[in-house]
Amino acid sequence: MPLIPEEPQIHESAQGPRATPATGRTAPTPRPVPGPRPAAPSRPGRPGPVRPAPPAQRTPRDAAATKPAPSGPAVPAASAAPQIQLIPASAEGALDAAEEAVDLLLESGRAPGEVLVITTGDPHPWAAHELSFGEPSYWAQHDAGDDVFYTDAAGTSRAASRPVVVVAVNGGTDDAVAAALPLAHTRAGALLIVCGDPQQINSVLGAGV
Repeated sequence: MPLIPEEPQIHESAQGPRATPATGRTAPTPRPVPGPRPAAPSRPGRPGPVRPAPPAQRTPRDAAATKPAPSGPAVPAASAAPQIQLIPASAEGALDAAEEAVDLLLESGRAPGEVLVITTGDPHPWAAHELSFGEPSYWAQHDAGDDVFYTDAAGTSRAASRPVVVVAVNGGTDDAVAAALPLAHTRAGALLIVCGDPQQINSVLGAGV
């Protein structure tokens, strides 16, 4: 009986089905040997319900940025006190010194309606002239605010505030001067110019100017 050449040994996983020489039956197809499984791709986790962080865990912000603005009307800032300028002059020369101060103010750019002149003694000639036509006409010019306005110490309480107030201490009693200067100070928005005796003025205003 002739010998059957022996076939080379090949792994069954790479060999197809073959007949078995002994029986002639077809051998069952062997199952492939499982190799190493590839790593399963990572799956994103299912997002859970989003919850807001508690207040203690929120990102801190600038307290000034998160603090709500206070409600209600704004409180205006206190206005700065007017500057006080003293021009030494005698009672007889106080009115002339006040006139020179007004001229310098107008030359420097001040509008005439920004200046109020107060006399503690005799009224300014312009005021005496205008009052001769009656007080309504006189105060109407004050209310118009188009020009320099002159009044005496008694009219200071009725006069409205202006940026610059010039006081001529040209006489009057000490009590009249003591009452006129503080009132003139309240009428001055930016500058108070006082023409008169420095010792008397400083004792009333309490400012060493």
